[in-house]
Amino acid sequence: MSTNKSIAEIFYQIAEILELKGQVWESRAYQKAARTIEMFSKDVSDIYKEKGLEGLMDIPGVGEGLAKKIEEFVNSGKIKKHQEVLKSIPSGLVEIMSIPGMGPKKAAKLNKELKIDSVEKLEKAAKDGEIRNLEGFGEKSEQDIIKNIEVFKRGLERMFLGEALVLAKDILGRLKALKEVEAAEIAGSIRRRKETIGDIDILVISKNPGKVMDFFVKMHNVDFVQSKGDTKSSVTLKEGLDCDLRVLDERSFGAALNYFTGSKEHNVRLRQIAITKGWKLSEYGLFDKSGKQISGKTEEEIYKKLGMGYIEPELRENQGEIEAAQKRTLPKLVPYNSIKGDLHMHTNWSDGESTIEGMVKACSGLGYQYISITDHSKSERIANGLDEKRVLKYIEEIERAGKKFPEIQILAGSEVSILKDGKLDFPKQTLEKLDWVVGSIHSGFKMPEKEMTSRVLKALDSGHINLLGHPTGRIVNRREPFQVDLEKVFEKAKEKNVLMEINSNRRLDLSDHNIRKAAEFGLKFCIDTDAHSINQIKLMELGVSQARRGWLEEKDVVNSWNWEKFKKLLK
Repeated sequence: MSTNKSIAEIFYQIAEILELKGQVWESRAYQKAARTIEMFSKDVSDIYKEKGLEGLMDIPGVGEGLAKKIEEFVNSGKIKKHQEVLKSIPSGLVEIMSIPGMGPKKAAKLNKELKIDSVEKLEKAAKDGEIRNLEGFGEKSEQDIIKNIEVFKRGLERMFLGEALVLAKDILGRLKALKEVEAAEIAGSIRRRKETIGDIDILVISKNPGKVMDFFVKMHNVDFVQSKGDTKSSVTLKEGLDCDLRVLDERSFGAALNYFTGSKEHNVRLRQIAITKGWKLSEYGLFDKSGKQISGKTEEEIYKKLGMGYIEPELRENQGEIEAAQKRTLPKLVPYNSIKGDLHMHTNWSDGESTIEGMVKACSGLGYQYISITDHSKSERIANGLDEKRVLKYIEEIERAGKKFPEIQILAGSEVSILKDGKLDFPKQTLEKLDWVVGSIHSGFKMPEKEMTSRVLKALDSGHINLLGHPTGRIVNRREPFQVDLEKVFEKAKEKNVLMEINSNRRLDLSDHNIRKAAEFGLKFCIDTDAHSINQIKLMELGVSQARRGWLEEKDVVNSWNWEKFKKLLK
């Protein structure tokens, strides 16, 4: 875990406990600093090494007191204030506050009224119907608590793809640097780019497996060695995931990569097809009746022998890909390097870390042809949303950035909140001044499905939305999607020429399943990072992987188009 993320998590936890204890203003200071540090592009430990305490105090929202606490963490890995506030409340309350929808106020009330001080007690009380009669709760709240405990538990068991991928790539890079390693690949659900990951699988080719295994089990982030062998070793990482390493010879590498990439259902189908031909398929290769290996060096040759085209890892879920491969009708998936622009990002005009110029410069460095700056609208007060007067100055600054960076087209946009009555957060005259409008829901997530659907449809009917942002409101492992009739939404979006967002941030919204469903309505998509810092612009890879899992091609993803083609959409 990075220093920034570790400090942010500690500050968030301090903020929650202080709010629980009624110390609201101090809580907000920690919350604001946590948010900034979490998104900060530079590691705070590097800032401290270069500029000391004064450098830390230059971070927005970090005064001398918080800077000293960051200094304390950098030097010792702990913060005394954190230890003190943890001891001031029952330990289980901290865990309870980590459950989606369960903030400090609710946790405090449940503790006071029902003596609930652990997740186990909370779950039992909810299932026994003991919470519904408390003021401010009710039967629906009780059911929400049960659902959200399930979300919380899943988050403990499975890591978000974005975090697991960084971890796996780091280990892969270290292994590839060894002279004993001839080739190495990540396998498992990470290679399929599933949104949550249970463990990490890595395969290598080596003629000296002993040296490779010695290195693997002694890596700096290994917490526990489960087993060590000549061809397989398993460890538990300090980050909480198990990691398996397998060493193979070259002639079986493709078969093993296919087998350990999965999914289980996909693999079963492949083995069944092999059996119908009188062959046997395993992690060691494809073998004929006499036991002779007829393929196994590469995945491509295995699929070819089985009478089908190569199936990309993201599609291997036994959801029609095998039939499509047999008929040679598989989609040509949108490539990872095809994106020409990012059309949803935030700057320090609302709740982002960087300036407009900083974000433009970073996107220009990626070779993007166009972007849209889309800071929040006015109702997002906690995110410092723009009002009508600030929008005018904001547009002027975007225009100045456009003159400074003529190599990239910059659209003046906004992420405009869809209010509870379905109206947009800006009046018509303000919306018409913008080049690009992302319409998003940021509140009222518990609306009944009928009301939520009506809310979204009304917003789409406005004729001012270019892109429906994170259409189901979910955050992976943190918040479930709100209830909405997506078929009606997709139908209306098609009628009004509104694009669907694939949000590359923690949301991965739309989900792969809903992407395929939206594509059936003939909708087009835009993959965006929703970046709040320069670092987060790099999250685009996650959105592309989600699009690929949704069977999308370049023709389906508008920001894989060049500027000349894309700008026709704006008309």
